This record gives sequence, C-alpha cells and structure tokens, in this order.
Amino acid sequence: MNARLTTVRAGALTTVQDAGRRGHAHLGVPRSGALDAPAMRLANRLLGNDPDAAVLETTLTGCAVRPDRAVTVVVGGAPCPVTVDGRPAPWGAPVRVPAGAVLDVGAVSAGVRSYVAFAGGIAAEPVLGSRSTDLLSGLGPEPLRDGHVLALGTPAGRTAPPVAVPWPGPPAELVLPVRPGPRADWFTPAALRTFTSATYRVSPHSNRIGLRTEGPALERASTAELPSEGMVLGAVQVPPDGRPVVFLHDHPTTGGYPVIAVVAEPALAAAAQAAVGTPVRFTPG
Repeated sequence: MNARLTTVRAGALTTVQDAGRRGHAHLGVPRSGALDAPAMRLANRLLGNDPDAAVLETTLTGCAVRPDRAVTVVVGGAPCPVTVDGRPAPWGAPVRVPAGAVLDVGAVSAGVRSYVAFAGGIAAEPVLGSRSTDLLSGLGPEPLRDGHVLALGTPAGRTAPPVAVPWPGPPAELVLPVRPGPRADWFTPAALRTFTSATYRVSPHSNRIGLRTEGPALERASTAELPSEGMVLGAVQVPPDGRPVVFLHDHPTTGGYPVIAVVAEPALAAAAQAAVGTPVRFTPG
C-alpha cells in the first residue's frame, strides 16, 4: 500500500498541479497546471519521478503534511524554510520524511510559489487527462484544506543525482518579451509606445488566472465593443481600467477585452514567481 498524506496546515492556497490539460480550450477548459513548470519538473527529476508527475503548488505561506509511511520529498521553486518534526531540512534537495513526521514548508523568503514533490507523485484522480486543480472551472482536486488526505503513487526506485543542482531565483525585475496581439490596432500609437517603455508593477490582485499590473493606463483608439473571442496562454488583455493583465494557466478561454500582445510561454515561469510590487517591463521580442 502506498503512502497517504494528511494535511496539517493547508496554507494560503495549496493546489495539486501537473503539466495541465492541453487541447480542451474548445470546451471552455483552461490549460491549468503548474505555473512554474520548470521548478515542478526539476523537483520531480531529483526524485526519479516523471517530470510532469503531480506535485503540490503552495502560495506564499507554504503548507504542512504528515505521511503515514516514510516518503522522500523535494521542496523547490520559491525558496523557503523546510522542517521535519521541527528540525531544519534541506530546501531544493531530496529529504526523507519518516512515517508520522510533519513536513512543514514555510513561508517564502522570496518569490511566490513553492513546489512540494513526493517520490511516486500525487495520485489524485485524473480529470480530462490531468490531476491539476483548475480554480476557474473547478475541475480536478479541490484546493487543500486542513485534514485533507492525499494518496501518493508508487516510487520509481531511481536514485537522485548525487550533486546539488541550481535553482533559478525569483525575478527582481520581470521582463516579458511580447509580440503584437490581434487587437494591437485598437490602441493609440502613444499607448503602444507606453506599453513597451513604461515600468509596471505586479498588483496584489494577481492570481493563477492572471498577473495583473499597476502603472500607466493604455488609451484605446477604438471604443467599440469587442465580441468575445478566443484567449491563449500569455495573452495580454487590457480591461477598461487600461492596465495590462497577463493571462496565466487558469485563464478563461474566451474574453471580450482587446489583447494588445502575447507573451511567449517560456517567459511565464518567471511571472509565476514575481511577488507583489515587482517591476514589470514588456519588451518587443
């Protein structure tokens, strides 16, 4: 019988995530999945898991769990203190957690999201081919709550690399390369110049749906109503307040506000770790 985890402290927002649900946008189902996919994959590789095995994604305050059997764990992504029954344990490297001990993943010291990977991965029931929690549609496992129990899969038995690996640090400044979006012509020339020259900041209203920004408003050249149209991951939508919103993994698949630009997917992992107040610049690229 495989190990099971009991949630001792759920944290501000802890969800199960994997590579997400690709190919279902026509059904109104977002991609979902780990916002910082490289961190998830690195944590899994250190355990010998499939790179896209399901993990816990924590937000700012971490979480704490108690396994009923001994498990091996890696905590990566945003740096944070890690303890096992109150004793300090390594961050970013495999840790053995005895049966009944409490693994506590503390509040981040930088960045936003930490990833807690377990040997064997989290064995939640897949929905449309993914174990990811989707906050917009409600598909997948519900966000963790105190007392919540999760099952783990069977460890692969492969050993972790014997040397330490580098983990990317959270961005001090978030630079997002953009290409013109389908509705760039709905904005004035001055707004287009402002968009790629001004410095914005990450808004406290950001979440898994979108990274919201604070900064100069972008003036529209057209005040017409835009019919709802398809939205892609990385779309930079401009709502009526004029401040750009970068759509992340739980974004709606359609929307009625104009898309001024699109951020390439590889740049979005850094956006997942950009804390409130982080400067944001959009650069042509």
